[in-house]
Amino acid sequence: MRPSSLLVAVATGGLVSAAPSPKPPAATSSVNPFQGKTQFVNPSWAAKLDKTLKSFLFKGDVVNSLKTLKVQQTSTFVWVSRIADLPNIDAAIAAARKAQKWSGKKQIVGLVLYDLPDRDCSAGESAGELKSEENGLERYKNEFIKPYAQKVAAAKDLEFAIVLEPDSLGNLVTNMGVELCAKAAPVYRAGIAHAIASLQYPNVHLYIDAAHGGWLGWDGNLPLAAKEFAEVLKLAGEGKKIRGFVTNVSNYNPFQATVRENYTEWSNSWDESHYATSLTPHLEAEGLPARFIIDQGRVHLPGARKEWGEWCNVQPAGFGPAPTTKTNNTVVDALVWVKPGGESDGQCGMAGAPRAGEWFDEYAQMLVKNADSSVFKLF
Repeated sequence: MRPSSLLVAVATGGLVSAAPSPKPPAATSSVNPFQGKTQFVNPSWAAKLDKTLKSFLFKGDVVNSLKTLKVQQTSTFVWVSRIADLPNIDAAIAAARKAQKWSGKKQIVGLVLYDLPDRDCSAGESAGELKSEENGLERYKNEFIKPYAQKVAAAKDLEFAIVLEPDSLGNLVTNMGVELCAKAAPVYRAGIAHAIASLQYPNVHLYIDAAHGGWLGWDGNLPLAAKEFAEVLKLAGEGKKIRGFVTNVSNYNPFQATVRENYTEWSNSWDESHYATSLTPHLEAEGLPARFIIDQGRVHLPGARKEWGEWCNVQPAGFGPAPTTKTNNTVVDALVWVKPGGESDGQCGMAGAPRAGEWFDEYAQMLVKNADSSVFKLF
């Protein structure tokens, strides 16, 4: 979501990393789990867009009303960010089974697992419910991960792509100078390792959050990030596997930029496709699977930002390219919409923004107006 500290990147951004030596790859399936499946359309998020639709209809804006209807039919991930959100998994399973039965097409359900103790250690806009000094790690394991795993394991007729803890490990790469992040580091590693170990099911495909190109994509940060990821997977235990990594969660970077922004000048990871390519040899050097999904739920318009560090309700922005497995990058499994567009990043950025996670209809309207044309390809 946001790179709170780019000191390492600035110090090393103009350098070229030494070519890492590959290790034997981690055990993972060679089959893209998204291939040949329908990405789940979350009816709960689609219902929120009813307000946006009514806003356009009230204005007599037929074109954007029709666009909103198409957006409502686009797949997004389901966020499970608190213990009280666990029923979101049950609702998604029920809706996916209904869609699977009606369409005859296999569903892959995107879920976000996001409730680490001391969450969002460097910013606080999305601070969570659990605290490490209040038995947070044990609660995370027993009250959050255990039922989470039981629910997806029981739904053997569905496939799941699960994003593990946005922002967390990125903070451990660049923000250890922040007191809360330094304190949270062992808890983050232990928590994510436990989640990986608990979700080893054939119908579950795990993607560790790898921040985004503007955060970890600098030459000096790439090997540090890969080593951090490798440490966590090692903690999960021998034979435990992940499918790969997810980038750009809740951020605004384009997958393949049509315009290279000035602030990317010193980075080889100037869009998310280049970031995936840049990170790949460092992952392989640690024996990690270099497979990616890229969040394109929201993409800024050229010139919208003056620096990568602008992360909150960026404007102007639009819904990004429609979810697809046609990525023109061999290490990228799929473009996905992880962030449900229209939900605020926090009380920052665009004027009138509500608290993080609350519906921000003025922003949703902007996203519809500026949406990538691929979303409306059936028009």
